[in-house]
Amino acid sequence: MRILLVEDDHMLGAATQQALRDATHAVDWVLDGEAALQAVRCEPYEALLLDLGLPRRDGLGVLQALRRGGYNLPVIIVTARDGVDDRIRGLDLGADDYLVKPFEIGELLARLRAVARRKGGQAQATLGNGVLSLDPATRMASHGGATVRLSAREYSLLHALLLRPGAVLSRDELEGLIYGWNEEVESNAVEYLIHSVRKKLGADAIRNVRGVGWVVERQPDTAGEAP
Repeated sequence: MRILLVEDDHMLGAATQQALRDATHAVDWVLDGEAALQAVRCEPYEALLLDLGLPRRDGLGVLQALRRGGYNLPVIIVTARDGVDDRIRGLDLGADDYLVKPFEIGELLARLRAVARRKGGQAQATLGNGVLSLDPATRMASHGGATVRLSAREYSLLHALLLRPGAVLSRDELEGLIYGWNEEVESNAVEYLIHSVRKKLGADAIRNVRGVGWVVERQPDTAGEAP
C-alpha cells in the first residue's frame, strides 16, 4: 500500500515512516498541510495518515479541502487531541478513522488494513476474488491449492491488484502504487514481480492484457448455477 504520512514532528515522523516501510508499505512523508494537498494531487495514494496540528494548513483544513475536491482517499487522523469533540469533528468532516497518540504501530497497521478492506468493498480480513486470496496481516497468498508467503514487493503488487479486481493496471500505475519517493525503480521491476508472483501461485493468478497491463479477475459469477 502506498501511504502519505503528514506529520510535523521529525522524530515521530521518521519513526512512523520506517515502521510502515518495515511492514511492506511505500511511505512518503511531508511536514505541512499545503505539501500534503500537493502530494495527493500528484500521486496515487491508497491511504493518508493525517496529524491535526500542522503548519501552513491544519489537518482539518486539509481534510475539508480533500473531501470538497472529491477525493475519496481513506484518511486516518493520527493526533494527540483526544477530546470527544475533536473526534466527532474529524469523523464528521470525512475521516475514516481516528487514532490518538501515542499509539502502538500494530494498531495503526490493523487500522490501515481495515480501511483498505472497506475501500475494496470487502468485510473479510483477507482480500480475494473467490479463487485467489491474500491475507494482509501475514502476507500469505493462496491460489489453486498453493499457499505461500510473498516478499514485501510481491505483496504490494498483488495487494494493489486485488483492491481493484477487474481493473487493468499499467506498468506506470503499478509503479506508482508500489514505490515511494526516492525509491529507485528498475525498468523491468513490475515484470519481474509479476513473474515472481506467478511462479509462486500459478501463471493464471494474474492475467496479462497485451499492450495495456495486468489484471486480477473479479470474483466468478456463480449466479444461476445448480446448488
